[in-house]
Amino acid sequence: MRRSGMIALTLAMSLGAHVSQAADAGQQQDYGKHICDSKCAACHGVDGKGNGPFAANLVKKPSDLTTIAKNNKGVVPVMALEALIDGREEAFFHGTREMPVWGHELRAEAGADWPAYMGVSFNPEVFVRGRIMALIDYNVWMRWRWHILRSVCGWLGITCMFAAVARMPLAEATAISFLNPLVAMLLAVAMLGEHLNAKKITAAGLAVCGALLILKPGLQAFQPAGVLALGAALFIGFEVIFVKRLSDSEPALRVLLINNSIGAAISVAVAAFVWAWPTGFQWLMLVALGVVMVAAQSLFIQSMKRGEASFVIPALYSVLVFASFYDFLLYGAVPSRSAVAGALLIVSGAMVLAVRRRKR
Repeated sequence: MRRSGMIALTLAMSLGAHVSQAADAGQQQDYGKHICDSKCAACHGVDGKGNGPFAANLVKKPSDLTTIAKNNKGVVPVMALEALIDGREEAFFHGTREMPVWGHELRAEAGADWPAYMGVSFNPEVFVRGRIMALIDYNVWMRWRWHILRSVCGWLGITCMFAAVARMPLAEATAISFLNPLVAMLLAVAMLGEHLNAKKITAAGLAVCGALLILKPGLQAFQPAGVLALGAALFIGFEVIFVKRLSDSEPALRVLLINNSIGAAISVAVAAFVWAWPTGFQWLMLVALGVVMVAAQSLFIQSMKRGEASFVIPALYSVLVFASFYDFLLYGAVPSRSAVAGALLIVSGAMVLAVRRRKR
């Protein structure tokens, strides 16, 4: 009884320590957000991309804070950032100082030396450094937030898709889930500030019509299970937006490693309750599928780095064209006339975008 009491006490103390650490981390992020909103957002923007309301009045465009790690080989240069934000001992490589010297302002906020309390004196420089580190920590947390959101949305999208396929015909479930590029295009306008034009809309319209000709969904799409497929489209649409944000601020290898690790951890935790050991052939197929998926993700991230999300997204419908081709190549399934017509429409949509890109 005494031993169990000690174990319970140890567990309680450990839990309390973790809760305290989480609370401290949350308080640190709150400090960082407050400093960012009050001192940085006017020039660097709320999203840190250098597009704040005062940016147009400056001689030199404010730097994009979301690309700090990307421009430093995936590493956040904490000491250099601290010196740059402080500004009182300007680093020689910065050149002309246009950013306010925040070290002076934070030092003024700290006030004079505080009287000793319980024999311990307060150094205002600790206050200055703490606020600057809170700001840097907040920048790091903002990047990790996109990683977590992307992984969760991707996992939920795939889970909803599998659940929908188990409850309704494959063609109907796939047709509904393939609304995700349209969802992503609308989200790109709302969340990324991108603009739709006639050519983007035309390309998306051609691709959707082509997808419908290939999949040929029927009235069975209108059933309760269709909500799951619609959920898949919504979650994957959000995932595309988060991939775009990450591709602008993170090295591609880091995006792949972190997001696949998070997704694997979620999948293992859920699959542990229903796990059945695969056969040797199934293991081989799973490994092959993993290699193909990682390669596809790498190419998708690179395309997002180089163009607007609303420009890249309509090309995702070409998946159906390649699926029909592989079906014929591997299993001898001859595509129907409607499938061929749908493939031509999807290719036409991609060509519309390609012509637009060459003219720019």
